[in-house]
Amino acid sequence: MDETEFWALIDSTRREADGDPEEQADLLVERLTQLDPDAVTYFARHFESRYSRAYQWDLWAAAWILLDGASDDVFDGFRCWLIGQGREVFEGAAHDADALAGLLADFDEELDGDGEDLGFAADEAYEQLTGTVLPELGLPEAPADPAGVPLDLENPTALAERLPKLWDRFRND
Repeated sequence: MDETEFWALIDSTRREADGDPEEQADLLVERLTQLDPDAVTYFARHFESRYSRAYQWDLWAAAWILLDGASDDVFDGFRCWLIGQGREVFEGAAHDADALAGLLADFDEELDGDGEDLGFAADEAYEQLTGTVLPELGLPEAPADPAGVPLDLENPTALAERLPKLWDRFRND
């Protein structure tokens, strides 16, 4: 499975699930179990590498703004959700978190922002296919700290200065 196939699978399941991350995760598992275990492993590598790439201070700030707060666990689920939004949204946000202000058509903090189940889709599919756990992916160790310049996530002024478009659209009440 190459990068194009990875994103095609993400996009098709998101559309079919009508944006519901839990339904999207179920559809991903269903689709992945139709592939061979090696393809599922490649999917997992693509997912995990993007998950690590999204470990950025600016994206954590974006999650904080969109969700009105984001612990480390909530941020983990947000990164999975962000991948589930597809290549355009993910790549745009990974390059410039403030771009999410224009990339997201809408955002409902009760329904959006948590795609934790997406992060386990490959594991579940692999186990269904083989009866064993997904092997080590052979990727570099995840960084201990987010990439970029740290900021005080509990400081509204710092958030508004770092991500002004996102702040204006989603928190400037």
